[in-house]
Amino acid sequence: MNDVFKTIAGLREVAHAPWRLEVRRVAVILSNSRSGSSLIKHVLAEHPDVASLDGEMEPYLPLTHNGFGMNSDSDAIDALAQPDALADNLFADLTVPSPGLPPWEQLKMRWRRRLLLQFPLCFIEAAQQRKLDAALDEAMRGKQHTDATLHRAILTAVFRDEPWRMNFYDMQSSSSLRDFGLGASGYYDEPLKIEEPPFVLPRSFRREFTIDDAAHKVLLFKSPSDAYRIGIHEQLFPRADIQYIHLSRGYAQSVNGLMDGWLSPKGFFAQDLARTGTALRIRGYSDATPFGQRWWKFDLPPNWRQCTQSTLGDVCLNQWLASHEAILASRVPMLRLGFEQFMERPAAQLERIGAWLGLSDLSLPARLPVTMATDIPTAQRWRKREQALLDMGRRPPVRAMMERLGYTMDPESWT
Repeated sequence: MNDVFKTIAGLREVAHAPWRLEVRRVAVILSNSRSGSSLIKHVLAEHPDVASLDGEMEPYLPLTHNGFGMNSDSDAIDALAQPDALADNLFADLTVPSPGLPPWEQLKMRWRRRLLLQFPLCFIEAAQQRKLDAALDEAMRGKQHTDATLHRAILTAVFRDEPWRMNFYDMQSSSSLRDFGLGASGYYDEPLKIEEPPFVLPRSFRREFTIDDAAHKVLLFKSPSDAYRIGIHEQLFPRADIQYIHLSRGYAQSVNGLMDGWLSPKGFFAQDLARTGTALRIRGYSDATPFGQRWWKFDLPPNWRQCTQSTLGDVCLNQWLASHEAILASRVPMLRLGFEQFMERPAAQLERIGAWLGLSDLSLPARLPVTMATDIPTAQRWRKREQALLDMGRRPPVRAMMERLGYTMDPESWT
């Protein structure tokens, strides 16, 4: 496996950027999975003084010998391996908002690097690389594009022979794509996983990160797994001021969203436990899906081995509890933010975030995007599992954590 990662890393052609000591400001969103962190990041990333990744740090960890199965038995990491190499991958992915498209060769390289993380074995051979380059050139040739039309043109050209692969991308579902299904197996069934689906797309109207940006921009990161590895950003950027935002969401909404994601055939495939010889026996998941004995979904808490024979609801509840327990135990200074608060009064909460990060004129988009969703967002969607979730709420650890996070146990208030 390490040889394959080495090959992929070589094909991505990421140059060394010795800028770690130049970075001065970093913002990290700490949260549980299914908390709305992708939406918060999307809004903040549009500020001209913010540099952000297209997705998360996660795919760069195995490429630099970090994470589960390498230097950890979970998502927790104490000491980073190869921090220079990890930082190089981050700098290569970081971008800043721009009014126009970057030079095509730059954008093309970003797509090549991203696709090698998503379907690596489709683009690893020389002939496959040449075919990919031709498809990317064809998609861009002689056309004026918006972000959405460019995404669609590139995906259509790249996956012309296997259009079903487009269904594994975030925000790409449509009636025409649904007809293609999810491949022969009917679910995500790749022999090598680096990036976790639903896959992100390179944002088009962005410029490359530079050494000047290191000293003047806020580098924004978010990944729910960061809850278990608070301190790695200090290792990456030792001279930076690291500012944390603790984003939470109530247990009922979070657990319901997690359960939907665990059962989804197209997304959130985080760890292939077949590589470790572990077979999951999670009731309501392993016996309900064709992938349920092999794939762990979402974040991998340090106590995950205690959950391999639990019910799916208990696994998801543990993910909610474990993430917030780890965040609160860290005692790092942080801005506390409830996702429910943000959705109720987004402008006011955005002002709080701006004051915390020292960013003026943060603005909301005309319409908040739907990101990484398993279904159309609706109010109180948790009620489809109402009784089971209410029963969970009677457990003392759940009630105690809800209180610590500032939530009431009145179900009518759980939006």
